[in-house]
Amino acid sequence: MSQPLWTPSPERIAQSNLTRFMAAVNRQHGLPLDGYDALYDWSIADIPAFWETLWRFLDIKHSAPYASVLEDPRMPGATWFKGARLNFAENLLRYRDDRPALVSIKEGGEVAAQVTYAELFAQVARMASFLRDAGVTAGDRVAGYLPNCVETVVAMLAAASLGAIWSSCSPDFGFKSVLERFGQIEPKVLFAADGYRYHGRNYDTLPRVAEVVQGIESIARVVIVPFVSEAPDISRVPRSLPWAEALNNPAETIDFAQLPFDHPLYILYSSGTTGVPKCIVHGAGGTLIQHAKEHVLQTDVTRDDAVFYFTTCGWMMWHWLVSALFTGAKVVLFDGSPGYPDMSALWGMAQDHGISVFGTSAKYISMCEKAGVRPGETLDLSRLRAVCSTGSPLAEVGFEWVYQAVKRDVQLASISGGTDIISCFMLGSPIDPVYAGEIQKRGLGMHVQAWQEQGRPVIGEKAELVCVSPFPSMPVYFWRDPGNDKYLDAYFRTFPGVWHHGDYIEITPRGGVIVYGRSDATLNPGGVRIGTAEIYRQVETLEEIVDALVVGQRWNGDVRIILFVVLPEGKQLDAALTGKIKAAIRTHCTPRHVPAKVLQVPDIPRTLNGKKVEIAAARMIHGEAVHNRDALANPEALDAFGNLPQLAT
Repeated sequence: MSQPLWTPSPERIAQSNLTRFMAAVNRQHGLPLDGYDALYDWSIADIPAFWETLWRFLDIKHSAPYASVLEDPRMPGATWFKGARLNFAENLLRYRDDRPALVSIKEGGEVAAQVTYAELFAQVARMASFLRDAGVTAGDRVAGYLPNCVETVVAMLAAASLGAIWSSCSPDFGFKSVLERFGQIEPKVLFAADGYRYHGRNYDTLPRVAEVVQGIESIARVVIVPFVSEAPDISRVPRSLPWAEALNNPAETIDFAQLPFDHPLYILYSSGTTGVPKCIVHGAGGTLIQHAKEHVLQTDVTRDDAVFYFTTCGWMMWHWLVSALFTGAKVVLFDGSPGYPDMSALWGMAQDHGISVFGTSAKYISMCEKAGVRPGETLDLSRLRAVCSTGSPLAEVGFEWVYQAVKRDVQLASISGGTDIISCFMLGSPIDPVYAGEIQKRGLGMHVQAWQEQGRPVIGEKAELVCVSPFPSMPVYFWRDPGNDKYLDAYFRTFPGVWHHGDYIEITPRGGVIVYGRSDATLNPGGVRIGTAEIYRQVETLEEIVDALVVGQRWNGDVRIILFVVLPEGKQLDAALTGKIKAAIRTHCTPRHVPAKVLQVPDIPRTLNGKKVEIAAARMIHGEAVHNRDALANPEALDAFGNLPQLAT
């Protein structure tokens, strides 16, 4: 058994929210639970009791009590907290004092805005009044085409306070991508920025905003946020007014709409790489209690924390980040390139703003490691106590870099879930050790198992991620899916009545989880299932490799592995480096993992949220059409994967 990279001190364990919650469980239910694993086992053995105890522990604000915690416990179809009435925004605005609530930072470290909890409440009150005057009522859609800034949070909370449904895209989404998303949900009001900044350059988005407004008839009002200009010319955008004018309202209070637990709150979208994006509707109560659980118990957030996650408003991690307001912590918002002016910029921001919970992607950690960044040696990161990583599996070398180059006494919480559940299936435990390459624990109340194809649960073997019991943050439905067919196709066709997530995982004997990648991208050479993350973990250790993508090519009635690599500018792949790559994979994996071909490409295609698109690349190498390229951040990168003569032999 490998040695842990980090183990929490007895003092840290004793002072954690998780330990306090466990004590509350033991008192209320007469139990002797001691440790995370015992708590987890109870949380999935008595699911209603767990969520009810959590509701009380978190002090969820509500105007009407629930008659039952869980009715008809099946998937889909379970009913949570029947009879309860609440408002999501009211819960996030539970604090109204002069402690910092939001800090908005632009590229280069410029503080664009900062507001206290009292100021945040006041701004939301005024914007909610504007929306009400604009005719927005419960169930209407309000959309944001915005950077990650204070105004975005204010607009979302104002919409949620009325019971409207919020949906957002970051301003780097192209016209077609926005139209495919917002065009389906028909928003009544659109919030948009005049532009955005990325890698030292400002981009004007107002012409695109005008196109969007002209293309979606339902949009009655457009509110323009000045982001790159103090006084942008908005005359070209129909039905628009400046943010300051919309906010110029004397309202001082908020009449929070009291709505059922499963009232729609957010519409998020699938990546759209295989067709028009699916519109995934998430409920207010489920999102609230799940996020609060993950912040308070699994991340140990308190009012004394400063929480940051590198994300855009087009990714579910933005919604997760904003929910940290529930804890009363300071939430740090950043918009721009994480690598500008260099890879140490975000770590410098962590120092300057006393960030204690630093969230990022596995890709960013890998880029920092390859760039030789060692923030712990040059910066004051004394406030930092947790680093979170998601987006793709974090390789062992990434774990080791954090503890060697960032900080030794820090909890590294690799987390994994998705847009589908707007939260996590697996994530951190502040009272347990961290092991390289392994997610610490399955989330409390999330009955996650690894199933073989026959539906047999296994430990210590690679298998499909399933959740065998209902949980509150399941989507309430898909938009424009009256027969629930899209919903069932997405999660319940493989194992009826059981959530099939599409990840290939291993649950370790000590209760951790290793993610091997998406199961729809799993390779099957010789009938042996290989997760793509197994190969990425080895390739990412090589300093010569900037990025990589692996796919399976149909070949002589079987499948062979093809590895594509991106090298530093000016470098060319040669026989020596190819041999080194294959040797590393053979040594640390198995001979079956070794790619048949290693080919150099200029870039790796990614979704707008930064995830590799292995399936689209596989279609290209097989000469098949790839539709909806607008769902990609860099669609031109796909061209290098088509008509490759090297793959003909």
